[in-house]
Amino acid sequence: MTLSEWFIFFLAVQVVHFLGTWKLYVKAGRKAWEAAVPVYNAVVLMKIINRPWWWVILLFIPVINVIMLPVIWVETIRSFGKNTTTDTILVIVTLGFYIYYVNYMLDVNHIEDRDLKPRTGTGEWVSSILFAVVAATLVHTYFMQPYTIPTGSLERTLLVGDFLFVSKFHYGARTPMTAISFPMVHDTIPLVKTKSYNSDIQYPYFRLPGFQKIKRNDIVVFSWPVDTVNAFQQWGDGKYHYKPIDKKSNYVKRCVGIPGDSLSVVDGYVHINGKQTELPDRAEIQFSYSGEFKQSESSYSALNPDYLYERYGLKPNEFSAFIFDERTQKTYLRKSFNRALLTNESAELFKNNGGVTGLERNIYPKGVKVPGTFPNKGKVNWNLDNFGAIYIPEAGKTVKIDLESFYLYRRIIEVYEGSEMGIDNKLSVNGTQVLLNGNPIDTYTFKQDYYWMMGDNRHNSEDSRAWGYVPATHIVGKPVFIWMSWDTNAKGLFNKIRWERLFTTVGGNGKPVSYFYYFLITLIGYIVFSKYRKRKKAA
Repeated sequence: MTLSEWFIFFLAVQVVHFLGTWKLYVKAGRKAWEAAVPVYNAVVLMKIINRPWWWVILLFIPVINVIMLPVIWVETIRSFGKNTTTDTILVIVTLGFYIYYVNYMLDVNHIEDRDLKPRTGTGEWVSSILFAVVAATLVHTYFMQPYTIPTGSLERTLLVGDFLFVSKFHYGARTPMTAISFPMVHDTIPLVKTKSYNSDIQYPYFRLPGFQKIKRNDIVVFSWPVDTVNAFQQWGDGKYHYKPIDKKSNYVKRCVGIPGDSLSVVDGYVHINGKQTELPDRAEIQFSYSGEFKQSESSYSALNPDYLYERYGLKPNEFSAFIFDERTQKTYLRKSFNRALLTNESAELFKNNGGVTGLERNIYPKGVKVPGTFPNKGKVNWNLDNFGAIYIPEAGKTVKIDLESFYLYRRIIEVYEGSEMGIDNKLSVNGTQVLLNGNPIDTYTFKQDYYWMMGDNRHNSEDSRAWGYVPATHIVGKPVFIWMSWDTNAKGLFNKIRWERLFTTVGGNGKPVSYFYYFLITLIGYIVFSKYRKRKKAA
């Protein structure tokens, strides 16, 4: 919905509210016209139902307002003596229109000093849960969101099984765009595996001010741009589903290019404006290596899976030196391998392993065209290791649009600055002329910033090299803290917890330092102090 459509909708809601409540306002000792004035009518209603004025703010916070509306409906009828369970059910299932019946058909009196304490244990339990849901949704949506690393695209900077806290306020929280959504979940309701939202009503895009901009080489969580096609069959119903921006799958990558950069990838390394970029000291880039196994008795001990994982980070489910022959029921050493994911440091160590020989890094040569590489139209001879150069668009900057740049910026113009913003943009070609909505163009001015996201695991990451630019509208937040890390490949319950990663920061220089023991000391101190204070108060 556009801003004008939302304004009309807002006015319509005010009319509905006035028609359904004006007599109740009068019975509460107020004026009928007070039910018609936008925002002011909500402030007056809070006085009528004996609730704090700041509840009005909650009614204007996306997602939170969906939770608060039923609460306001129930509180309104209870302020006029309709306290039964039947009344509560009726006002909720009729989406508040039961208030019309109370307003016009019943002779009710306003209870001015209504007791706000729930009359039953169940009511108190429901009130506590409701308050907790509102508070948690507020924090989850606008301040801090938990996130789990599901894939190894950022190994070994972030590991599979890391549990993060992602800050929404560093770059500015993106207010929800989907008006009707199940609280505190993303796109799917757990267990039942169904959609958690209705995409028919959409708020305009808006982002709160942040206190820092995305810097080059920041690790960023964002909504996966291409997860917007009508072919996402997540819920197992065989149907095609459109996913709004704020309900797209969340990805985490390193932002290697910021607006205004000229970016290229040369032999796997990112170059900005022709110069190889310098990565933070915590960043560990991985590449794919190939080699051969030495066919000797000593190789068996040197290629032990547990040793390979502990020493070089080679995961048993991704790299195996042995193969089991079901026919002979024997284990044999493989002859070669072509996908060992290693950092440069680990590769040097692996070369000295007694069980391998001829270790070489896999590199797609320059000029070799690999299908699936952005812009995915076969127009350029690019691949994962040798890519570009490309310009990363910056808001307000103008670029030349011709047959060469057509495919680079087509999705930006048609989708990110078109359909996702409620604009019908169509880019086409007539001979050698590029057309926008049927009109010839030779330049285009970008309306927002864009970013280039890549994984540190360069040969095991689906990133911007496959699907292109990430718009500013898709930025979710900044990972700031690892509170838990679980290693599924380790043996033994105690060993599965990566103790050295607990309560460590994601950013910063030097080796990550765990603050877990400081947390335990603080927690124990708080418990002891609380018990002491409680005993002192009782005495």
